[in-house]
Amino acid sequence: MDIRKVKKLIELLEESNIAEIEIHEGEESVRISRKTEALQAPQYMPAYGAGMYAPMPSAAQTHSIGQDSVEVVEKTAPLGHVVTSPMVGTFYEAPSPGAKPFVEVGQHVNAGDTLCIIEAMKMLNQIESDKAGKVTARLVDNGQPVEFGQDLFVIS
Repeated sequence: MDIRKVKKLIELLEESNIAEIEIHEGEESVRISRKTEALQAPQYMPAYGAGMYAPMPSAAQTHSIGQDSVEVVEKTAPLGHVVTSPMVGTFYEAPSPGAKPFVEVGQHVNAGDTLCIIEAMKMLNQIESDKAGKVTARLVDNGQPVEFGQDLFVIS
């Protein structure tokens, strides 16, 4: 891609209120993003549904720092064996849209049974159970992006 085009894209980005632009020309592509205070702020990750985790012994503590108070919340541990994502990708609970999910919460699974699919780079990867037991929780929503090592299921 011509450097003049890239410079022109940067100028367009600076003149507008757009935070990011991505252009594809054949096999070449360029992504230009502007970092703003809003984009640099830490993202809030909602907690998993109630009842999926057991509380740790000490709940919360409050510490005073001058006039400010800081609340320290202890992490909770999952109940049972946790199946984690072996890769970054998109979580799918069924083999195709509208199809029956591979597993439901409360269903018994054997080691080697398919739990879900993770799509990574247009490849569909079946994630299998590494333990027999009852699926007690699904920790990811269908179509949600997942990270390496992210908890997917709890099996007890």
